[in-house]
Amino acid sequence: MTDHAPAAVPTDNLAAAFQIEGWPVRGRLVRLGEAIDKILAAHAYPEPVAALLGEACVLAALVGSALKFEGRLIVQAQGDGPVRYVVADYDTDGHLRGYCRFDEDEVAAASSGFARPGAKTLLGQGVFVMTLDRGPDFERTQGITPIEGESLSLAAEHYFVQSEQIPTKVRLAVGSVTNEGGTTWRAGGALIQLIAGDDARGSTEDVWDRSRALFQTLGDDELIDPTVSPETLLYRLFHEDGVRLEDARALKAQCRCSADRIGTVLASFGPEERADMVEPDGKIHVTCEYCAKVYRLDPEAVAAEAE
Repeated sequence: MTDHAPAAVPTDNLAAAFQIEGWPVRGRLVRLGEAIDKILAAHAYPEPVAALLGEACVLAALVGSALKFEGRLIVQAQGDGPVRYVVADYDTDGHLRGYCRFDEDEVAAASSGFARPGAKTLLGQGVFVMTLDRGPDFERTQGITPIEGESLSLAAEHYFVQSEQIPTKVRLAVGSVTNEGGTTWRAGGALIQLIAGDDARGSTEDVWDRSRALFQTLGDDELIDPTVSPETLLYRLFHEDGVRLEDARALKAQCRCSADRIGTVLASFGPEERADMVEPDGKIHVTCEYCAKVYRLDPEAVAAEAE
């Protein structure tokens, strides 16, 4: 008989649930290192745009990692500001991807006088949307709320109150750290929610007030510090009452683009449109908006697929 060692619990690039002993409060924690750096480094995003996309990715992982079915959670926000559109999606295999569409000059103007402009300044008047995608056999479900505040955390809190009637607090942090390999992006986030209590546990209102007060002491630096483990972070917050980390799962930056997928999209265009796409090297060049990978497809192969 062969002994199998238990799978190692990730300490970074992870999403995990946590439970405070005896409290009608549940929570989730996300820590992103290499995964978020890969997503943000794929494009030359200005710092505030990268930070906004980082928030969206953390939020997608926080909410998506709680899904009990196979599929995707898509977090997006769009408005009339310098950032036209930000989107991040998480699939239940733990894969993350995301991108922003923005006007560089407008972002630079909006950044003047700010340490780092946030969501409301960058997106302007617009909406925050969370979409559940369970695959082609199910209809997508979607919740929409206005963009409020300089962090997507506020939009998420309003979404949960409005769409699911669940009191929720969210913290999101994105920043860069310098190490021997240079400067890299890191991100982290945490979420707590009030669940149905009972008389044995005391007043849920009192417990929720205490939970929120402790949660507010969580610093951005703690969320992104690679030297602070998830267990240490939670212990600092809730050590007096006891807290345990559960269901930790690894997260990875991974795009779903492929030559086959892009070829199928190109095949939907007419012959004249495809002819206009051909570059001097005789290929059709397509750059994935998410991961920035460049595909060079043979026009004849695409035409054959279109037939």
